[in-house]
Amino acid sequence: MTCEGCKGFFRRAMKRNARLRCPFRKGTCEITRKTRRQCQACRLRKCLESGMKKEMIMSDAAVEQRRALIRRKKRERIGTQPPGAKGLTEEQRMMIRELMDAQKKTFDITFSHFKNFRLRGEDGSIWNYKPPAEGSGKEIFSLLPHIADLSTYMFKGIINFAKVISHFRDLPIEDQISLLKGATFELCQLRCNTVFNAETGTWECGRLSYCLEDPAGGIQQLLLEPLLKFHYMLKKLQLHKEEYVLMQAISLFSPDRPGVVQRRVVDQLQEQFAVTLKVYIECNRPQPAHRFLFLKIMAILTELRSINAEHTQRLLRIQDIHPFATPLMRELFNITDG
Repeated sequence: MTCEGCKGFFRRAMKRNARLRCPFRKGTCEITRKTRRQCQACRLRKCLESGMKKEMIMSDAAVEQRRALIRRKKRERIGTQPPGAKGLTEEQRMMIRELMDAQKKTFDITFSHFKNFRLRGEDGSIWNYKPPAEGSGKEIFSLLPHIADLSTYMFKGIINFAKVISHFRDLPIEDQISLLKGATFELCQLRCNTVFNAETGTWECGRLSYCLEDPAGGIQQLLLEPLLKFHYMLKKLQLHKEEYVLMQAISLFSPDRPGVVQRRVVDQLQEQFAVTLKVYIECNRPQPAHRFLFLKIMAILTELRSINAEHTQRLLRIQDIHPFATPLMRELFNITDG
């Protein structure tokens, strides 16, 4: 038995057929894990004394043949397993099913129930907007009161999403509130990314589309523009629906949100969702093309956490200048009057 390092050294030494000499002229250097690189001659001597033989070294052709056999067996093994279940435990599959069910129940990508929202005119007046008649095309809006109504509509769906998850319902109500206050914005962005069109730079929400075009350079652009880079970056990964909902769960169960009491429980739940995401990727994504996908997703979640903090500060500044937040937004972002 030998480590991979010494195995590789012995193979290279035999292939070079080099005559190695001990630089210390002793020929009896003590070879350990720490000193093995100091004297190649004595390291080779120890290899031979340990029973390693030149004739046992595989040829390059044999090595490649062995690697090809391993790859073929791996493909055959994957092909015999049920789609979407390769490597996942039954508990992990149940977690994914519950999240997918929660997403389906609480997120309608057609936005068919988003009605009677506000629009604010240049004179500051507010009125209810009714969608244009069929055939008149999509409307593009970027006005703050309307964005506030859209955000509130999304936030309500996210709150319902969390309530469907059994692990979330098992937490104390105080921790549920703390987790939602901390993660709702992040989950909103993850959901919005599923309807983001990277080719046109618009969010396609059923009959309505949204972009960051703002001829006046108004404050709504200040609020939303930092998110655009994030959405392009996330969309580029071309994630599966399962990966999106697991990202939402990882974001939701963040133990370091302000006010969380059962941090250890929440931390363990977050780890379970993260491990499930990692295994899902390993089983459902071609390797090695996607070997870094899990790390990229975790980095994006970290970036989203930073954007969340910046967005909250911007929202508070804009609210002071131009009040637009709905009651639910005030509660989630701890906005107070005055």
